[in-house]
Amino acid sequence: MTDLRIHQYLIDRPGSRGELNTPVLIVDRDALDRNIALMADFAKDKGLGLRPHAKTHKSLDIARRQIAAGASGVCCAKLGEAEALTESGEIQDVLITSPVVSAPAIARLAALHARIGGLMVVVDHPDNVRALAASVSADHPLGVLIDVDPGIHRTGVASLEAALSLARDIAAQPSLSFRGLQYYCGVQQHIESYADRRTAITERTAYLSGIIAALEAAGMPAAIVSGGGTGTHRIDAELGVFTELQVGSYVFMDRQYAECDLAGDGGQPFETSLLVDARIVSANTPGLITIDAGYKAFATDGGVPVVKSGAPEGATYLFMGDEHGAIFPSGEGRTLAEVISLQVPHCDPTVNLYDAYHIVRGDMLVDIWPVTARGRSR
Repeated sequence: MTDLRIHQYLIDRPGSRGELNTPVLIVDRDALDRNIALMADFAKDKGLGLRPHAKTHKSLDIARRQIAAGASGVCCAKLGEAEALTESGEIQDVLITSPVVSAPAIARLAALHARIGGLMVVVDHPDNVRALAASVSADHPLGVLIDVDPGIHRTGVASLEAALSLARDIAAQPSLSFRGLQYYCGVQQHIESYADRRTAITERTAYLSGIIAALEAAGMPAAIVSGGGTGTHRIDAELGVFTELQVGSYVFMDRQYAECDLAGDGGQPFETSLLVDARIVSANTPGLITIDAGYKAFATDGGVPVVKSGAPEGATYLFMGDEHGAIFPSGEGRTLAEVISLQVPHCDPTVNLYDAYHIVRGDMLVDIWPVTARGRSR
């Protein structure tokens, strides 16, 4: 039975959050909207484009809210995400941030390009340039950005010379349009100290600036320089190299980002809007309770969830298997089925575990939004 069928009768009923079957993915709608507005206002104030990364939320409903607040479009990590989020026809401006290289995937990309008005994709290899060029018409060129490796050797061209060579390859293809560069410093996003993060990003941005200058000198200017993230958005704006920000996790604020000094003042400009609600299922051991949320309820690469409510201040979570977690200290007089709310460790892969968001205002369920692109990893 789907989440909608299970819980639809609870929508707009006072106290209905407490009646949800658990574990359940919760979004605080007001906190979400404040986060979206804050980042949109920041980008506008700094004269930057905003292209939020939909790999974080995989949701058409959230993408709609971001675009309504001023975003130009969205990023998608994979072709499948882009297909899912554009199916309704509402979203027309998409950048796919991972190379699309296989023949079947390129055929799907060409079909998507024919269907929406503003598709772009990244490339980092001349063979991919040739394959993409052969799949689309010169009457409707496909926009491409050169992905630049920031030093983690995941994807991207590995040198200034390689970037120049690839730009020339793109320019030689009438069916492709060179639009600029992508540069995402993922490792640096989670450096907890603002000063240390700024030092690291400043050094990496200097390398990017050299590539931009070389392309300009070669007569191939990068109109778009897309990148950055939630952890570095203020630093990126200050350094003035990017034309648009690919921020993603700011909408939710998971544990990894909440532990970072994002603003340089020790404060946290964004709110936790994404939670998992769970219930006590066993309370037989003094000082410890067991809840119904384990490895299947949270991505585990970002540490453990943070207890936000329903347990004593300072209570700690411990994974206890696929279906269960422990909370200790438990507090006195705990009873079965009490609700514990937890901040997720890493939002992107946690979201991918669920079919739907349960949207709340206070203690009331107000809507249910599907995780539109759940599982669309190819």
